[in-house]
Amino acid sequence: MKHLVPLLLLFGSLANAREIPIKDFFDNPKISSASISPDAKSYAFLAPDNNRMNVWVCAAGQFDKARVITHDKARGIRSFSWTRDGKYVLYSQDQGGNENFHIYRADPSKPDAPAVDLTPEEGARAEFVDLPRERPDEALVAINARDKRYFDVYRLRISTGELKMIQQNPGDIDSWHTDTNGVLRAAAAQISGGRTEIRVRDSGEGPFRVLATYTDEEDASIHAFTKDGTALYFSSARGTNTSHLATLDLKTGKETLIDEDPEYDIDGPIISDKTHELLGVVYNKDRMTYKMFDPQMKKDLALLEKVHDGDVLFRDSDAGEQHWIIAYNSPTDPGATYAYDRATGKTDFLYRPRPWLKPDELVGMKPISFPGGDGLAIHGYLSLPKGVEPKNLPTVLVVHGGPWARDDWGYDPEAQFLCNRGFAVLQVNYRGSTGYGKKFLHAGDREWGGKMLDDMVAGVDWAVAQGYSDKDKLGVYGGSYGGYATLAALAFRPAVFKCGVDYVGVSNLLTFMNTIPPYWETYRDVMYRRVGNPKTDVAFLRSRSPLFAADKIIAPLFIAQGFNDPRVNHAEAEQIVKALKAAGKPVEYMVKMDEGHGFANPENRLDFYGKMEAFLAKYLLEKRGGAVHKSGA
Repeated sequence: MKHLVPLLLLFGSLANAREIPIKDFFDNPKISSASISPDAKSYAFLAPDNNRMNVWVCAAGQFDKARVITHDKARGIRSFSWTRDGKYVLYSQDQGGNENFHIYRADPSKPDAPAVDLTPEEGARAEFVDLPRERPDEALVAINARDKRYFDVYRLRISTGELKMIQQNPGDIDSWHTDTNGVLRAAAAQISGGRTEIRVRDSGEGPFRVLATYTDEEDASIHAFTKDGTALYFSSARGTNTSHLATLDLKTGKETLIDEDPEYDIDGPIISDKTHELLGVVYNKDRMTYKMFDPQMKKDLALLEKVHDGDVLFRDSDAGEQHWIIAYNSPTDPGATYAYDRATGKTDFLYRPRPWLKPDELVGMKPISFPGGDGLAIHGYLSLPKGVEPKNLPTVLVVHGGPWARDDWGYDPEAQFLCNRGFAVLQVNYRGSTGYGKKFLHAGDREWGGKMLDDMVAGVDWAVAQGYSDKDKLGVYGGSYGGYATLAALAFRPAVFKCGVDYVGVSNLLTFMNTIPPYWETYRDVMYRRVGNPKTDVAFLRSRSPLFAADKIIAPLFIAQGFNDPRVNHAEAEQIVKALKAAGKPVEYMVKMDEGHGFANPENRLDFYGKMEAFLAKYLLEKRGGAVHKSGA
């Protein structure tokens, strides 16, 4: 018991915890994503209208007088931006989760007018390349209208919708980049063997030339042009294990190191949109860590870190970069948002996205580490419920998607929801996760269902050995790759987990690799190197596909899928559901016909998490005192 006191200080006392309604976690927020206009006089933000997230606009800080300016009734808007002159708001939207996003224009001066589809090509996907600062009626957008595999660059006249192609994709470019004047002058191409080729040109006309070539392991990434236009701000892991920030000279291709960390990849640079100066860098370690180079930014960060104990998130600023929107990422106070005036150093509280969530009812998130299946150091996070002793708890391993992504410290609605229901939550950044260097990332190559799964099992073994988790009450849940990992865990480690929840996950690596979206074409070689080639590695991919080991699954499964999913075809769910039913295995299946890769509509989210709660309670929550134990029950 000598270790119990510090655990209670970290995770909360044994007092009863109120059962928080599901909708408080997964329904629409009251308000989110505030953005300040270029002249600092107005705010735009997302809030519900007819149960769908839409864009609202108000005078700065006057949220109670806001007007809704978009009228989406089908799926809700998830992101938007002001035009450079503040005349319009632009946003992206798809249909039913098909991820063929179009760009729309909304006019704050005409709030009742319908939004205008600026990229109306049927079946095409549009992405922003740049909104040039000095040309406010122009956007550069990449669209795969000509060939669904490749994105060409167009100049879009925002006020009229006029589109003109200015650069055709030769068939290998996966990202386009503009200089400080909004001129298209750099590109990253994916060439054979998963290599990245950096191409540049001296003006907005003429052919691109090859500047440098990097292997997949060297993780090359263009961030921006330097202020003087002679180099790129660039990150790579050439000559180092972790990705570092450097300049890449446009004439010689020489890298000049700016900053690096021996253990963590750089998360990104902080660059002034106004002056194009490099202000600092960010690393995502156990928590977000900033290193500021600019003296004023150091002062700003020091002031902002005193306002709140969460990680500082620089959300937006006006054109003069004097008025900022700052949010804080905290497990127990999600998204608290403030206005910051750089001239005075004053912060004013604006809103909390979910004001009904009370910080003292939420739980902390503890960074952890442990040896993986072969001794490789693995990092992750542990969240423990309030109201119960942190010992021998029913536990859910929550597996992040990607897999080339990672779990972060901060608010996680799924972790909070599960903890509130009495579960411990373990999140593991298994090998193949990003942020920990190229050796760690590529230790996951061709290890789907192999050593990546070993790391996850090592995580639950660690939690059991530490006394947090009951080895007989372990569940596994995840979405996308996390859904695959759930199926793999039950098929390939059937004795470990008592149940699993697969959310839009892969069951058959062969069919998955053959049905990836056409616009992933430039990334195909990388996928083949990291997962396997469906043409030459048939036996290998079959051996790592849970579908072909469905007869080994003994634990109950709950599977949820969006019918319009372009990344993980709905057949991935249906074929394993069919196989399990044919074998008489316990499986529940939910499919939403108006969803894609994840459920965007709140009624679908609430239905999913409600059924997930009942499913996990049925198989993992023990009975105490004659009743099913829940946090607060």
